[in-house]
Amino acid sequence: MSRPIPIVTRALLVANLLVFGLQWLTGPLLELNFALWPPADVQYPHAGHLQVWQPITYAFLHGSPQHLFFNMLALYMFGGDVERLLGVRRYTIYYFACVLGAAAAQLVVMGQMEGPPHATLGASGGVFGLLLAFGMAYPQRRIMLLFPPIPMPAWLFVTLYGLLELTLGVTGTNDGVAHFAHLGGMAAGFVLLTNWGWKLRRR
Repeated sequence: MSRPIPIVTRALLVANLLVFGLQWLTGPLLELNFALWPPADVQYPHAGHLQVWQPITYAFLHGSPQHLFFNMLALYMFGGDVERLLGVRRYTIYYFACVLGAAAAQLVVMGQMEGPPHATLGASGGVFGLLLAFGMAYPQRRIMLLFPPIPMPAWLFVTLYGLLELTLGVTGTNDGVAHFAHLGGMAAGFVLLTNWGWKLRRR
């Protein structure tokens, strides 16, 4: 019998689903105001621009049902175990620190881009931070990939996924995906866990 989803992970799942429903009802309004945009550019006055709340709110918006599904699947798969390990308070701090770290990395990347500004949205920064913590805490836990369906230990999955994101980000492959935001979420998580001196028990 599976254990119930812990309270913060459950709240995050519900919040993301509700916000996606609001996106469907309101069209581009939420994305324009609450996705993560670069600072205002006088060349594009009708685009969204950076507001102080966006480094948090962007993580509750998603660009498509598929985008939402895979992020929520990962949150469900890894969030519960990490929350039980860290506890409610530290888990909440950890998740949103990863979200902020991802936003900071993406803002740096967007500052180097030319052309019309584009919004960044999605829970991936927080999810990648959870993935890192899960891999550190349960390195030998087997994870079954979806495509292809190959099982591998969590430490190997996290390592390969991080290297893939770095490669795709540097080469510009799969344009439109915020690879450096994903890495920023992992980096923020690693720094925070190290700062806490947290000894994640290997299982």
